[in-house]
Amino acid sequence: QSLTEKPVKGMLTGPYTVMDWSFNEFYDNRRDCAIALAHEIRKEVDALVAAGCRIIQIDEPAISVRPEEVELAIEAMRICTEGVEAYFVTHICYGAFEHIYPKILELPVHNLDLELSNSELDLLPLLVQSPPDKDVSFGLVDVHSHELEELSTVKERIGRAIEVLPADRLWFDPDCGLKTRTLEEAQKKLEVVVAAVKETREARGE
Repeated sequence: QSLTEKPVKGMLTGPYTVMDWSFNEFYDNRRDCAIALAHEIRKEVDALVAAGCRIIQIDEPAISVRPEEVELAIEAMRICTEGVEAYFVTHICYGAFEHIYPKILELPVHNLDLELSNSELDLLPLLVQSPPDKDVSFGLVDVHSHELEELSTVKERIGRAIEVLPADRLWFDPDCGLKTRTLEEAQKKLEVVVAAVKETREARGE
């Protein structure tokens, strides 16, 4: 944080996902493995806080794969975040959300970062049915597509988001990471997100 006046966000992969995407040849079961990893990742969280990070994102893209293990993911995340003075975000990739929502609202984080545009905003009815008690990072552009979204399309998605969630609890971003896009594609997708948010704020007098 000493290198910039802008807020620094630390990024980590969560213990449940590390466990699920690893070959376990040591622990007797998946829970023991996830909990052990959680205690190690907590050390990384503490190091980020010591380095000045006040926003920490702990991604759990695997959480929707096995709905029966959501409780384990919540337990492991709690080890990573409990008692830490930071704003926590978790990113969850698209999947069978109808099987894990609203249970994932119990994740001990402040912000759920969701992929919405890849699936044509089909998660919105779930958010309407069980409004989240957290901030929501709302994916506005599909990172799995080479096609650049029109500004009007992104603004329409923002409008639909504001219809169902409080504007002051919405963060806007791409669906997921942009590593599968070219540098030019990634820049243009980020630019259209920023432009759409700015024009929406201006139109709302904010």
